[in-house]
Amino acid sequence: MKHFVWILLFLLLNFSALGIGSWLMNNGPTSNWYIALNKAPWTPPGWVFGVAWTTIMVCFSIYLSYLVNLKQSNVFWLLFIVQFVLNVSWNFVFFNQHQMGFALIIIILLTVLVGYYLFSFLSEMGLKSLLIVPYFLWLLVAISLNAYSYIKN
Repeated sequence: MKHFVWILLFLLLNFSALGIGSWLMNNGPTSNWYIALNKAPWTPPGWVFGVAWTTIMVCFSIYLSYLVNLKQSNVFWLLFIVQFVLNVSWNFVFFNQHQMGFALIIIILLTVLVGYYLFSFLSEMGLKSLLIVPYFLWLLVAISLNAYSYIKN
């Protein structure tokens, strides 16, 4: 039962991050600014982002529910808060402030942090580490999209 409560807590927190980030986008992908950008040829259609982020946050929430039982400490919560802030702030910085270079730094830092989760706890989490792989891979794609936009605009 306790594990299920952790899953629900992390689902609530992670989907709150997506909601806050979406709110901070200020029309984001539908804005004239974004529509006019020279985007990477491999940019997926808009609906893919919703499916990807939903899948990522479900998997990440389950991953965290296992990890919290192994590593519940101030460091665990600090890492989670930093991940939350980086995830939310990217939307604001990229879509609202149009600061693609700063957004690129944010997404690289987020990827390093998610990579830290993946590789630092791999031996303890075993196959459960596969739950964080979609997040890590999606961030690598996101870095390439952000970098392309930054370089080409």
